[in-house]
Amino acid sequence: MSLSTTLGDRDSTSSGTLGDPSTAAGAGTLRRHRALPLTRGGALSPLAPISLAVVLAATAVLYIVGLGASGYANSFYSAAAQAGSTSWEAWFFGSLDAGNAITVDKPPAAMWVMGLSVRLFGLNSWSILVPEALMGVASVGVLYATVRRSLGFDRAVGGYRPTMRAHWAALAGAVIFALTPAATLMFRFNNPDALLVLLEVLASYFVIRATETASRTWLAWAGVAIGFGFLTKMLQAFIVLPAFVVAYAVAAPATWRKKIVDLLIASAAMVASLGWYVAVVELTPASMRPYIGGSQTNSFLELVFGYNGFGRITGTFNNETVSVGGGGSDTIATTQIARMFLSVSGEMASWLIPAALILTVTAYLLLGRRAWATTVRRGTASPATQAGAGIIVYTGWLVVTALVFSYMAGIYHDYYTAALAPAIGGSIAIAGAIAWQYRRLLPARIGMTVAVSASGLWAFALLMPAGGPYIILGGVVVALASLVAAPALLSIDRMPRLGALVTLVVACASLLAGPASYSLQTATTAHKGSIVIAGPVGKINALDEKGTPGSAVPGNPVGGWQGLMDGTSVSATMSTLLEADASNFTWVAATVGGQDSASYQLATGDPVMAIGGFGGSDPSPTLAEFQQLVAQHRIHYYLGGSGQTTGSSDASAITTWVEQHFTAQTIDGVNVYNLTQSA
Repeated sequence: MSLSTTLGDRDSTSSGTLGDPSTAAGAGTLRRHRALPLTRGGALSPLAPISLAVVLAATAVLYIVGLGASGYANSFYSAAAQAGSTSWEAWFFGSLDAGNAITVDKPPAAMWVMGLSVRLFGLNSWSILVPEALMGVASVGVLYATVRRSLGFDRAVGGYRPTMRAHWAALAGAVIFALTPAATLMFRFNNPDALLVLLEVLASYFVIRATETASRTWLAWAGVAIGFGFLTKMLQAFIVLPAFVVAYAVAAPATWRKKIVDLLIASAAMVASLGWYVAVVELTPASMRPYIGGSQTNSFLELVFGYNGFGRITGTFNNETVSVGGGGSDTIATTQIARMFLSVSGEMASWLIPAALILTVTAYLLLGRRAWATTVRRGTASPATQAGAGIIVYTGWLVVTALVFSYMAGIYHDYYTAALAPAIGGSIAIAGAIAWQYRRLLPARIGMTVAVSASGLWAFALLMPAGGPYIILGGVVVALASLVAAPALLSIDRMPRLGALVTLVVACASLLAGPASYSLQTATTAHKGSIVIAGPVGKINALDEKGTPGSAVPGNPVGGWQGLMDGTSVSATMSTLLEADASNFTWVAATVGGQDSASYQLATGDPVMAIGGFGGSDPSPTLAEFQQLVAQHRIHYYLGGSGQTTGSSDASAITTWVEQHFTAQTIDGVNVYNLTQSA
């Protein structure tokens, strides 16, 4: 078996799979090539499963090795997982503590996964973080399957037929996804983003399956996946919907009437998969459940549309500001498309966005109207419509998500860009495979040349600020990509197959070098707190992850973020004090803010009340409610804040009342008030 055959570059004519005009004598015009017989990419060889296993194993190593260094990572969510492991009520509602005082400020799906893991394997960093890493490996595998399916439709067999060409393209997309620094960061961390990305990639697979035969069932499963994405991170799960709807509308081989009915049914499935939980929470009396963290009225729906919804887009909700800064080097003032390239977000995700966009335009030019042949009439699915559907799914996902992130005037964090990683990998893999198959055409060669050159230059720009060895790597990347591979792609139609494949490998390797180096740096760095950054440059330009100002860029609101970065350090003396007589109290302590309370709770394993929730700004409990709990001897200690969060007016009133009626003792610099002993 020759190398070219193994790589799926064997020519054979068939009307069944995506075309390759390289087999036509006398290339002719682009219009003529669109009508040429289509070629196969070579049946799968034993190398396919082996190479896939290698990529997935390498991804697992990247995401899992050294996880313990991050400890509990985001202690806020780790505390919720600990609470859920000891109380099913806390697990169901996503409570921050097992006493069920208040929930985290997100829906609970991500906490469900971590809570079950901690219940099974005990409380430690591995039981919390390994599930996130495994979600990353699963996401990479599902993206591979989706891309391969998009490129593997064969009209001759009436469906999917795997080929080596589709395999290699899908594998490249999976590697791009896995090595995106933002993805490496989030799959080694315990924010909800890991589960959200997995559910969105699953939904994209279901959409591609649905477009093959206009399957109502597969489309409904996509709705279910997005519904559970909503239960992971609320409205962010819906950002991918425009791309999914357009892909099905364009590619499904059905009448418009059926397409509309199918989309409505999928929407109903989505609403049902999220609505049951919303209904349970909203219909449960407030006295029988924890306060909904992040809301001002103890309402899950307010959390959906306010703090976690339109407030993040506009920066305000109900005439109140919904913003505490941007994290990283970002500020509200930078709400523009440049946010995805010139801020910390750029180094975390934008490496191959230029290639993705350029190759998408090239691919659609090459496919022409065949890509939407089933849009206005029923027709039948074809390799072109399926490849076109894949491009719409992933490039649409990329463009819409990038635009939303770019113009968010409320709370935005750079690690959100993990949601771009599968879209970048998928769009490059599918569009790049099409351009490669049409490489004897000048538009295809120009598209590949421009894509490789532009991304090589952009990688150089991203690597330079990191200094040291990254400058050398940047020079190598720009030399190989923009000065060697890109020009060679212009004449690739005249190269022997082996030379063409070597050129392709050099182009891919050079473009992956930059994000791979940043991903490795991210994987070998411990990440703790609520706002984390991938790569070496972000910590130079903005805040480090302990909340310490670095060389902040102009306008960066460094002063207000310390309290939201990480919790306090808990000594053995403090832990011993809090654990004494813990079984006699619902909460061993109460303190303002979720990060500090989480630290105490994780250190003792006992419930600690977070007054005001995550940032201390929620009106729960009120002073009267807190006084009643103290009178009932349900709270043992009140712990003075570390100065990191100021809290709401309710929190301030509670602090003042405690200071006036109880005597403080100082332990490790923290004022501790025994609420069972009045002053």
